[in-house]
Amino acid sequence: MLTLANQMIYIVIPVFNRWHFTKACIDQLRLQSHTAFKIVVVDDGSTDGTAQFLATDYPEVTVLKGNGSLWWTGGINMGIRYALQKKADYVLSLNNDTLPKKKYLEQLMAASRKKPGALIGSTGVDTTTGNINYCGEQIIWWSDAAKPLKNKIDPKSKGQLLPVSYFPGRGLLIPRKVFEAIGLFDQAAFPHYMADYDFTFRAIKAGFTIFCSVDAQLGTYPEASGANELMAKKTWKNYMEHLFGMRGAANLKYYFTYVSRHCPWYLLPISATIGTGKRLISYWVKK
Repeated sequence: MLTLANQMIYIVIPVFNRWHFTKACIDQLRLQSHTAFKIVVVDDGSTDGTAQFLATDYPEVTVLKGNGSLWWTGGINMGIRYALQKKADYVLSLNNDTLPKKKYLEQLMAASRKKPGALIGSTGVDTTTGNINYCGEQIIWWSDAAKPLKNKIDPKSKGQLLPVSYFPGRGLLIPRKVFEAIGLFDQAAFPHYMADYDFTFRAIKAGFTIFCSVDAQLGTYPEASGANELMAKKTWKNYMEHLFGMRGAANLKYYFTYVSRHCPWYLLPISATIGTGKRLISYWVKK
């Protein structure tokens, strides 16, 4: 009889260079207490030897190759298609700049036992400070804001699950039946940023639930994201990239598509107006 203990998780990690992050992440996955998983790295044209290092030192890892044009959504979708072809029971979307704790997968599966069929997100822990920096949010459409859920954490509770409005793809456990119901991430509309938020909103609309597992923790490097790198150096070129480029988390084209899809129609004018204003000024006020 197939149980959660032996159902297979396919961990899909899209990468482009930054081998030091990928190596550290896979080394942590090798230490997991839950062992029913396989790793799929989608290498989108890395030039730092990623594919060669994986072939030599990590023969258990499946490597799928892109030509440098996949970006995050194309990479994650390539890995998901492979996983589904291999009859994966779950897909875990994971970024390479994360450090899964030893019982990380075990805690994700414990959460899945509590909430069968739900998508389970991970809690982010800053690798420098050890402090929790993300455990999900609740959306506030009328002000284009998100309410962080860190103050909802009960330090005395084991296995606490926080219901969320949406979740990023950095450490998201997705049951197979979610893909069967709603398809893959929308690569055409969101080639890089916001595809994960769009996907989880679509899942909720299809009747699925999403929780963040407080105990399933990932070490993170907040300064390592492409969006934060753009924000760190204030130039007009980076500002244009921030608003219109593929690496810009405030990309206005993708934002308008996202908000028009998911914001309640009666709040759309005020939400989109406030959201646009925030994206226009946030680059200059955030450190």
